[in-house]
Amino acid sequence: MLFADRTDSTEECVRLRAHCQQFVELIRAPQPAGRKLNFLLQEMNREANTIGSKAVDVEIAREVISIKEEAERLREQVANIE
Repeated sequence: MLFADRTDSTEECVRLRAHCQQFVELIRAPQPAGRKLNFLLQEMNREANTIGSKAVDVEIAREVISIKEEAERLREQVANIE
């Protein structure tokens, strides 16, 4: 049971999904949101790190790397609109 608790990343996945939804909403909003977008990307990276640290499956670890790469790419773009 303890192992299952330490490897369950459901909560992090739910938060990551919520951050992604909020990110899209901010992009679509008429007002500038560079700082908020940057903060959300930091939070997404944090959730991805936690998911990665809990992952016992190689495929999940690969997906975490992809998420982090994409978040970094987005961070570079967000820096240009701040």
